[in-house]
Amino acid sequence: MAGTKRHWLYVPGRRAAAILFFASLVAIHGCGESARPEADVVYQNAQIYTVNDLTPWADSLAVRDGVILAVGDAQTVSDYVGADTRRVDLGGRFVMPGIQDMHMHPLKGGIKETLECSFASSLTMAEILAVVAECADRLPPGEWLRGGQWPSHLLKSAQPPTRELLDAITTEHPIFLLDWAVHNAWLNSKALEVLGIDNDTPDPEGGEILRDPVTGQATGVLLDNAAYQAQARLPAYSEAQNVAALTHAIEQFLALGITSFKDAITTTDALKAYQAMAEEGALNARVYTALAWKSSWSASHEEERRNIEARAGYASSLVTTDFVKIMLDGVPLTRTSAMLEPYLGDDEHGDEFAGELMFDPEVLKADVAWLDAQGLAVKIHATGDRSARVALDAIQFARAQNGVNGPGHEISHAQFISDRDLPRFKALNVAAEMCPILWYPTASDAARAAVLGAERAQRMWPMRRLLDSGAAVFYGSDWPAVVPTPSPWPGIEAMVTRRNPYTNGSDAQWPEEAITLEEALRLVTINGAATVGQADKTGSLGPGKAADFIVLDANPFDIPIEAVSDLQVELTVLAGAVVYETGNVEGGVP
Repeated sequence: MAGTKRHWLYVPGRRAAAILFFASLVAIHGCGESARPEADVVYQNAQIYTVNDLTPWADSLAVRDGVILAVGDAQTVSDYVGADTRRVDLGGRFVMPGIQDMHMHPLKGGIKETLECSFASSLTMAEILAVVAECADRLPPGEWLRGGQWPSHLLKSAQPPTRELLDAITTEHPIFLLDWAVHNAWLNSKALEVLGIDNDTPDPEGGEILRDPVTGQATGVLLDNAAYQAQARLPAYSEAQNVAALTHAIEQFLALGITSFKDAITTTDALKAYQAMAEEGALNARVYTALAWKSSWSASHEEERRNIEARAGYASSLVTTDFVKIMLDGVPLTRTSAMLEPYLGDDEHGDEFAGELMFDPEVLKADVAWLDAQGLAVKIHATGDRSARVALDAIQFARAQNGVNGPGHEISHAQFISDRDLPRFKALNVAAEMCPILWYPTASDAARAAVLGAERAQRMWPMRRLLDSGAAVFYGSDWPAVVPTPSPWPGIEAMVTRRNPYTNGSDAQWPEEAITLEEALRLVTINGAATVGQADKTGSLGPGKAADFIVLDANPFDIPIEAVSDLQVELTVLAGAVVYETGNVEGGVP
């Protein structure tokens, strides 16, 4: 089909690496003898972990015009040194490809940290109310107070979120606070009034307006699509504010070694902000936009269709727009994940409730098949084992309709997967997204067990099984949902230990599913690049590939695994340009 871009998932192996290596050499030198090109810069005296099966380790790297000329020993790379080549001695430091985080919400995170009332999800109700009161005192009269992230387990606490608690702070400012998962919202009476939500407002499909079980009055809490629909009606931020928020977020990413990311629900505002930054030469990361599809975060579905039709106009050398995001269910703690077996019974839901889907399965099949035919790779949010099965069914239908060589689709938050469905990932060319900072053992484990049962609450994110099945597995942080920082390093550690990277406690979450450090580093580099069809360009270090790499303050293979979460980035390079540096690397910046 004309215009269709195929996305092939990366299959590791020596043969694949060799093909890439020699194809790159031919691309650079041609088939005959010719003078070697002169490097702009050579990085030498380093421990370079290439994530390339053929040559996993090297000590020198040559770059010209943002592309790697050579990776190898000092003698090999010296052939590319000329009179004008700049040399950077890395003093034995560790080098690896830039991190690829394929599930982030950069605009939301940037806005949260620069424009909104933010607080940690670990705060108590009293502490949250104190922070909100301080924020309200700083606002001009009548202005919206927006922010988050309150913990969802408060919904089942002795003092759950209610509009009355916020009304006691202010009835002048409408208040809209998202929870830690960015799925649910807490509003005061003024906000409900402004948005036209009252006791008689019907629940939207895929969402719920919580109501007092006795009086039927809206409590001020909106779940899933009810929250998204309300959020879409809040006053829009300006393009300048959006650009500033994205700049703030991306500066953090670069300092943490993230050179490529996927914006997991990209609305029109974000598209325009990325475009403005790219046109000004102010975008310092590779961006993959998962355009919203039938999302309550969008202004309208018509606008979503227009964005898909116009996506090529938003693309640039650093922005790729051939991706879509679909929300299929919610999150387990609020019983909004669609499960194969019922949740533990309670007074509100009874004993047979197993969550609900946001899409009718037949509608989802038709949508995924249409998107697949447009050459769009679909990321489907599916946290429950039933939603994962329905998502795989939809992709299987698309493959049957359009052929098996279409885009590589993804299951986002592949949190609960039935044993029966594990082999389907490889068979259908579907990648499984892992979000380690969402599941390491925390105080919320007890709340999760109270909803799912202790045994089922432990059996989340079957990483070992997925990898052993041959499935493509990759990394996403879902920042700013839940996670305190976009840093990938605690997540990398947690994938290996299955323990809390911040406390190093003895409790492990399903330790049989632990993976090796080498596998974890593949997840956050080449595997991420493969999910967006870029494994031939980024994700590993070799001739002909983009010079996207980072320098760390220690070699993760030489330190205790419990220290990986504390690793610091000293230099970040994107397309050969230094985009972050601490000053510790002499000669790092021209």
